[in-house]
Amino acid sequence: MADDKDKKEKKPDCTECADVEMKQEAEVVAETGDDDKLSREEELEVKVKSLEKEIADLKDERLRTAAETENYRKRLLKDKENAIRYANENLVKDLLDPLDNFSRALQSAEQNKDFDTLKSGISMVEDQILSILSKNWGLEVIDVKDKPFDPSEMEAYSMQEKEGLKEETVLTEFQRGYKLHGKVIRSSKVMVGKPKA
Repeated sequence: MADDKDKKEKKPDCTECADVEMKQEAEVVAETGDDDKLSREEELEVKVKSLEKEIADLKDERLRTAAETENYRKRLLKDKENAIRYANENLVKDLLDPLDNFSRALQSAEQNKDFDTLKSGISMVEDQILSILSKNWGLEVIDVKDKPFDPSEMEAYSMQEKEGLKEETVLTEFQRGYKLHGKVIRSSKVMVGKPKA
């Protein structure tokens, strides 16, 4: 019987077993909780690094876009400057032939010492220039001789009363006027005849 008694005493108490099991479970939970905590921290670190990389990429993209925009603006400005600088290139090219003809007319006059040759050469060059400017550039000469005075196209430099006139009429042209595509770019300077009262 004593043996049975010893066995009973050696047999652990149920409450002690429960305590041991609870401690073991708590340790497992604690270990798991730490692992979860560590994995959450690692997850957050990965997310932070990912967001930092995304921010760096966006900043880089923004800087590249700003640089491209600045380069585009500079290109446009340079193109505009070139367009302004060379806007009259075709006009100048058109006037080179008449300029050469002026030189030929002057050389011919020097060699021949003939006024009529010079006059006819200069007259031909003038006709050539007017023809080029008219055909290629829309230039028109304002015709004023013996026409009624029109203040929208003419500027009166002087006035003179004259018999036989029914209205104000151009008597003399001091400076030729021009239109460009129908718009007056220089008024004709004229002497105007007024009817005698």
